[in-house]
Amino acid sequence: MADQEPSEDANAPSPDSNVLDYRAPAIKGGRRTGFFTIYKKGQGYWTRMGTALAAGLIAVLFAQFVYNQMHSTVLQRLPNGELKYIPASICAGVAGAILLIFLFFSWRFMNKPTSVDFLIATDSEMKKVNWTTRKELIGSTKVVIFFVVLISLILFLLDVIFGYFFQLIKVLEFGPFQ
Repeated sequence: MADQEPSEDANAPSPDSNVLDYRAPAIKGGRRTGFFTIYKKGQGYWTRMGTALAAGLIAVLFAQFVYNQMHSTVLQRLPNGELKYIPASICAGVAGAILLIFLFFSWRFMNKPTSVDFLIATDSEMKKVNWTTRKELIGSTKVVIFFVVLISLILFLLDVIFGYFFQLIKVLEFGPFQ
């Protein structure tokens, strides 16, 4: 029993020494805790990236919308007839703040354990999908296009026939091509 090594790290400083501990933050339940830590890092990568890109695109488009709406808002009409608008710097500042807030909340939402577990489950389900081959996809597309054209022709002919019929019984004053 005396030959066994101690279970603690041999390089760790003793508790009574005056050495500062620069190790990683405390770990709760096997996970690091911290504001910018990524929950279950490395799992569901592509689903997370797609969600992040979509959230970023929505954030940018919304900030651009806010900027355009604010920039076109008239504050007052001057005596000489000119219109005074909100300055572009204020519009850009508000739009930038909205963008940062939106991105922050997107980051927090995408690192919430329930959201991350959903994205990871989505990623694993997408890996189980049996994707069609290129040949099957082209064949199916041809069938769909053929039937769309066929149905549109049938509906066009029925529309013309009923148009002439309603003209004949005097419901319509003019026929389909007059």
